[in-house]
Amino acid sequence: MPSLQRLLDDRVAAALGAAFPDVPPAEAPAVLVPAADPRFGDYQANGAMGLAKRLKRRPRDVAQAILDHLDVADMCESPQVAGPGFLNFRLRPEWVARELGRANHVEAAEDDRLGVEPAARPETVVVDYSAPNLAKEMHVGHLRSTIIGDALVRMLEFAGHNVVRQNHVGDWGTQFGMLVARLRESADRATADLADLEAFYRQAKARFDADTAFAAAARQEVVRLQSGDPDTAALWRRFLDISVRHCKRVYERLGVRLTDADVRGESAYNAVLPRVIEALRDKGLLTESEGAQCVFLRSAIGDPQSAIPKPLFAAKDGSPLPLIVQKSDEGFLYATTDLAAIAFRTGCLPPIRNPQSAIRNENSPRASRILYVVDARQALHFQMVFECARQAGFAPPGVQLVHVAFGTMMGADGRPFRTREGGTVKLLDLLDEAERRALALVTEKNAADVEDGRAQPLGDGEKRAIARIVGIGAVKYADLAQNRTSDYVFSWDKMLSLDGNTAPYMQYAYARVRSIFRKGGHEAEDHRRDDAPIPLDHPAELALAKAVLRLSETLDRALADYRPNVLAAYLFDLAQAFTAFYDACPVLASPEPTRTARLQLCDLTARAIQRGLGLLGIETAERM
Repeated sequence: MPSLQRLLDDRVAAALGAAFPDVPPAEAPAVLVPAADPRFGDYQANGAMGLAKRLKRRPRDVAQAILDHLDVADMCESPQVAGPGFLNFRLRPEWVARELGRANHVEAAEDDRLGVEPAARPETVVVDYSAPNLAKEMHVGHLRSTIIGDALVRMLEFAGHNVVRQNHVGDWGTQFGMLVARLRESADRATADLADLEAFYRQAKARFDADTAFAAAARQEVVRLQSGDPDTAALWRRFLDISVRHCKRVYERLGVRLTDADVRGESAYNAVLPRVIEALRDKGLLTESEGAQCVFLRSAIGDPQSAIPKPLFAAKDGSPLPLIVQKSDEGFLYATTDLAAIAFRTGCLPPIRNPQSAIRNENSPRASRILYVVDARQALHFQMVFECARQAGFAPPGVQLVHVAFGTMMGADGRPFRTREGGTVKLLDLLDEAERRALALVTEKNAADVEDGRAQPLGDGEKRAIARIVGIGAVKYADLAQNRTSDYVFSWDKMLSLDGNTAPYMQYAYARVRSIFRKGGHEAEDHRRDDAPIPLDHPAELALAKAVLRLSETLDRALADYRPNVLAAYLFDLAQAFTAFYDACPVLASPEPTRTARLQLCDLTARAIQRGLGLLGIETAERM
């Protein structure tokens, strides 16, 4: 089933076309949105307002003309023209009951899409996310990229797209010469202790800053590494292997879908970087400035007062900003590697002479969309890189390049989140603390429920398993529920609360539904065997049913601007609708056939919550 919003949008668009056949459809959108106030209906079409301005007519007259050609009698009660020219729609209960029954029927749990149709035109989408620097352990600064990227991957895959995960790790450059030099100094390189990567990095950095001889040795290691010296390369690979294993531990704890096969670091593109420079030169894009090779990006349209096209990027004083792609010492930069990655991912890579390289057009995913889940502070970098890729022909016109920017996780003091001593918080330490706090919460909640007769005592192993799900879920949800472009304040108390828009609140709503089935001795699967309409006689039943059916359109909106918080807000609304239903409508105590209908509605709610949380990378527990 297409989303309710899309179905209605298509109907209104058809009526618009029939009422105003001389207006191109692209210039007269239906502008159908969920109603802000349910007292006035479920959806509202605002397209008459913009069209009236174009036609120089009264908006209410335009809205009435649309209404005269509109056919929604099977779905909605009679639409009304409201206000200055809105069209309000209220779904028919019998139509909702029928669609709910269709969403309910499923043959197997793995096929349960709750009526959400896959994309009509699947795309190949590359998602570049996480991308830690392998010189250090992962810390809280990597959290947002990792979990926002993972949520988008899950949503895009569920929507039916072919998703290529890319972990563009930092594994090249001067810092690795520094680390290799420090490792070479170890008394026994075979057993050098690299268990604490952060401490090893600090030792190497302190030597690099204080000892000129060590710094020179580190730079020489970079030269050896770039020239393919086997001994240096072996030490470098050893460090990378240990670093990647550390990252893998973090990903496993977080439940993030990044594997070793998804790692394609900066070093992977090293062989092609000279060809990127040559391609830029062939396009006439390179300018030498103080010995460095730069791209001064200019608009295609020149200034009427000047023969020189206007700079696209300029400093505060108006001088053009360069995109530096090669330093005066012939070293390459992040911009060069990012250009090579774009060219590879689109299949527009300049030919290279190394037949052994995996970075070849034959191996390209040939993406139609590339998403970069990276800190908002890198916005200018990506604007310049994307424009350069366009002008160089590395990104054809049909390919979307998107910087999915996000803000900073802040501490209570309003500054970037750090330890009490002011140091960087290691991600594994943060997750350990989350599970510890969640265990205390689960223990306290279970004791209270047992005392009130609402639950059976949980064993220690089960408590710890639930604490892992709740703790990790709380950390992830607290981030994903935020508008990703905003900074947010990290708060243990808020994220672990059982009230409000939190993971524990959602997880508890799911567990409460499952407890209804256990208490009544019912199997949820028994209520999914047919697609018969599910009766909705109480207003709370109807409100909950509509909420369940809005999962599809919610995913559309979340992916339209890559905002997981849209899905989180939906889940919170759904859980609140379930609470209102649960308070107003007895389930197990109701007579048949009401009991079965309400059990089906409960089961659909739990499935929607579980699916929605799963798309955010968050697990659920059958008991809490």
